[in-house]
Amino acid sequence: MGSIYDIVGHGDYYVLGAAALWGIYCMILVWTRVSQKRFRTEAEQDQFLDAVEGHLRQGDFESIEALCEGNTRAVPMMVALSVKNRKLDPEKLESWIMDRFQFDVLSDIESRITWISTLIKASPMLGLIGTVAGMMGAFETLETATAEEPTKQLLADIRMALEHTLIGLLITVTLLTCMAFINNRIRHMEELSVFGMNRFFDGLREVPQSRKLRSR
Repeated sequence: MGSIYDIVGHGDYYVLGAAALWGIYCMILVWTRVSQKRFRTEAEQDQFLDAVEGHLRQGDFESIEALCEGNTRAVPMMVALSVKNRKLDPEKLESWIMDRFQFDVLSDIESRITWISTLIKASPMLGLIGTVAGMMGAFETLETATAEEPTKQLLADIRMALEHTLIGLLITVTLLTCMAFINNRIRHMEELSVFGMNRFFDGLREVPQSRKLRSR
């Protein structure tokens, strides 16, 4: 096979390998990030909110902050922010907290998902580059081969072309399948977090303004 096609074809193996590794890394990162930001079950979140509501009824905001301190899950983070900014108008506070949820929790996850989506679209194209290089090498082999033994190199060129197509498709199918699981996990986290925050805000509205302004 001609040197230019050989360089492009073999170089494309490394590019596909790098794409696969980066995709796996982003998948693991997103999965870990979502796991860190969600309660494992609704019952576990309800247990946390029960404790928060008990302190709310007493107007004990310092205990709520202590309960949330060091907790990296989304709902405790947003509860802590809400308590620190409880003097704001309730509607403004809810809107601001939801914006913070989008920025602090979802933005990093979405940036990684963007990379994964890009790899899903790019992997077949990367495979196609190797396929084209392999087929062009095969045509060059036919053009320059002697009558004695053109078959071995020709088959190697065609095999390389098909391997690139296969690898590109495997990467895409694998990432698409993993993304389906991750999207379900993210959707569950969002729904559970929004439900938890709505419950907290309902309890916060019932606290008299005089207690909100009080600090123990």
